[in-house]
Amino acid sequence: MLRRHQHPLLPAALVLASVLLNTVDAQIPIPSQLPSTFPHNYTGIPAGGYSPEWQDYFRVTGDLANVTRGSTSTSYAGNIGVNRDGHPNNTLWFWAFERTSEGGNGSLTAAAGERENEPWMVWLNGGPGASSSLGLLTENGPLQVTGDFNIVTNNFSWNHLADVIWVDQPVGTGFSTSDADGYVSGDDQLGEDFVQFLSNVVRVFPSLAKRPFYLTGESYSGTYIPYITKAILNTENPPVNLKKIAIGDGTIGDFALYEELSTVNTLEAWPQIINFDPDVLQYFRVQEHLCGYDVNLTYPQQGIIPTLTDPFTTGFVYGAVNGTTDFRQRSRSRLGYSNSLRFADRLSTTGQGRRSLHSPREVREEAARAWKRDLSARPNGTLDPFYGCFLFEEMVDYAINFTFPWSGFTGFDVYDIPDALNPEVPADPTVFLNDNTTRQSLHAPDKIWEEIFEFPYGNSTEGNPFGDPSVAPMAFMSELAANASKKGVGIVIYEGNNDALVAHRQAEVVIQNMTFGGTQGFTRKPATPMHDDNGNFVGIIHQERNLTYAFFPNAGHFVPRSQPEAALVFVREFILGNNKTGLVQASGTVVGGEVPSLSVDVYQGINSIFYGTGAQPTTTGTLTFPSETWASWNSFLATATKAIVIGGNSGTGSDGNGNGSGDGNNDSSAQMVRSNMGLGVLLSVCLGWWMVWVR
Repeated sequence: MLRRHQHPLLPAALVLASVLLNTVDAQIPIPSQLPSTFPHNYTGIPAGGYSPEWQDYFRVTGDLANVTRGSTSTSYAGNIGVNRDGHPNNTLWFWAFERTSEGGNGSLTAAAGERENEPWMVWLNGGPGASSSLGLLTENGPLQVTGDFNIVTNNFSWNHLADVIWVDQPVGTGFSTSDADGYVSGDDQLGEDFVQFLSNVVRVFPSLAKRPFYLTGESYSGTYIPYITKAILNTENPPVNLKKIAIGDGTIGDFALYEELSTVNTLEAWPQIINFDPDVLQYFRVQEHLCGYDVNLTYPQQGIIPTLTDPFTTGFVYGAVNGTTDFRQRSRSRLGYSNSLRFADRLSTTGQGRRSLHSPREVREEAARAWKRDLSARPNGTLDPFYGCFLFEEMVDYAINFTFPWSGFTGFDVYDIPDALNPEVPADPTVFLNDNTTRQSLHAPDKIWEEIFEFPYGNSTEGNPFGDPSVAPMAFMSELAANASKKGVGIVIYEGNNDALVAHRQAEVVIQNMTFGGTQGFTRKPATPMHDDNGNFVGIIHQERNLTYAFFPNAGHFVPRSQPEAALVFVREFILGNNKTGLVQASGTVVGGEVPSLSVDVYQGINSIFYGTGAQPTTTGTLTFPSETWASWNSFLATATKAIVIGGNSGTGSDGNGNGSGDGNNDSSAQMVRSNMGLGVLLSVCLGWWMVWVR
């Protein structure tokens, strides 16, 4: 751990040495031998293959730790095989709940041909390698874990509307099992496994074969779900009646798209991150342009959006010894965990991410001024030699070094920007799921449940930072959309504005680059208001040609957790239902109308940043900014050109409408081309802060 240094900058040689020394500790070792796990056979397991006889075996009748008996609907849990040749121990673990609404009793155990119009759903968390029990117990399930590890009922559980099955997948994730050499080799195999799992599910619960099926999930399931959908649609006689897929804040695009491209859009919406500093924003705009991330969206879209620069091929770290491998390892941990309490605990015990965390305001401000003064130290228009196109990482480092309240503690919640609580509001199901009573009642295997399994693709080092060798789904989304439309399967994509990691703009880029219904992208920018049952505005909804897009202004990465009531209404109306609000009709009119003020590229975040400790009933404080500050910022955004000055000549950047110009002004503070972010930012990188970001 580097000690606090009284100077804002480190000598370059010392910085390099610090980076190379600390990155070794930051890496996640890839084991040469992965574990073999297998399902546990409890008393009463049927002797034959999967059939309705297994219903009684899977039924959850025993006690669950800290759960009042009878407080939830009837549920079923256990491991079901994926029929992989040579791998009999490859199974997926599920926990299924019958719907609680009228007539739900016995809905899962209905006979074949019964309840044919009643929907059922599957929910998948991402990771990759994240257990879907995280979603069940912290987001949209009937049981919710509290900070004191108690379990309470959730009034906004999605099983109020339909039978819902939460599934740990791929094999080896959560309570799912795999042979040591049986982990998925890629997402095509993952899709095949899931289709085989579904074929066995409907043998146990026969009515599900013909009932309308809805496949839902979030985060890295934005990769899983398109591959699973492709596998289902390509199966000659699919085991289920797929009606719609829904992806929340999902990784449909590649790493550059879902993590790096949205950085400037995030800063424009959340200027609190950079303390409303126009110079800093202009610097990031320059870097965005140099990386080719200043993508121009039009409605309708004009031309195909080109492949983005891979950040792993840019920057100082790319040229350093094992540099690319180091960045790949650091990037593994951001998507899968959901419990920031664990993140904060690990930081406090390891010292990772530490700096002069409680430095006075004047010290932070002088450090930021020194950072900006140093921008003129090298030729204008140069891509930062350290970060390259890792713009998201650079943004977070800036916040935790120069901007209160993030500079006052050990991290930045990339999933919910205004949440600066430290520690987070605790929500950890580990104790509950590893309780022996719970494990036996859920027919779980004899393995330790972990919220994230780091190596769902085995010990692969190919492809993206997670070892996933498969191409990002954006490569085949047009083909998938055409096939889905042909077979009557709808596509829903929804996003939260508070999510910095997989921000909404990446989804909008994916949509505008897709061809569906014979036309590329949406023809109109989403601008129709969406309301809850009480008439409150909760977001923006838009529908064209079998594709629905929803935007939740005050939700983070985990929409059902951030806005549980609004999410439940959304599921009822736009996923399970066929609400036409936001639909562009053949006449060109839009059902529900359009509000011009909603037709924006940048949706301003809320004024409040919450900080203090999430371990207490109330936070220590709420940071708000004067209306004059916001007015000045909005005036700057409305009038400032995006001047991209490269090699002493002015270029033209793009605003949200494709406009922009530059006058070649060589003021060093406006050029915002940096050579060294200084002690604070480099220290946070050297210590590998993102290794412990919870997914």
